[in-house]
Amino acid sequence: MPDNHYFARYIPLLIQVAVAIGLAAVMVLLSHLLGKHKWTRAKNAPYECGITPTGDAQSRFSVKFYMVAMLFILFDVEAVFLYPWAVIARQLKMFGFWEMLIYIGLVMVGFFYIWKKGVLDWNKPERSEG
Repeated sequence: MPDNHYFARYIPLLIQVAVAIGLAAVMVLLSHLLGKHKWTRAKNAPYECGITPTGDAQSRFSVKFYMVAMLFILFDVEAVFLYPWAVIARQLKMFGFWEMLIYIGLVMVGFFYIWKKGVLDWNKPERSEG
């Protein structure tokens, strides 16, 4: 067996993850065991900023809402890739600059595509499929 202790460096991380998962599980379990379980009509009613709810809780949302939400997540994740690049930008020199310029260009192509498709235009009426 080789004398390689590469994975031994990850033991503190493994311990931290185990402690975090264990602590979360203990808190949820204690809350369930020690908490009061009196169900009342007021507790089961949906809470909407202190206003008595009206109408059906199962109302339909426009597909545009979900599209904008998914696009937000997509572009948010793409923006997160800029942070590691910014940290090591000086080490990468011009290669890193051109690579990130290509990356941002591809993101902008995607942005202009969804803009031209009208996904971000909320004033345009939806097609009704019937």
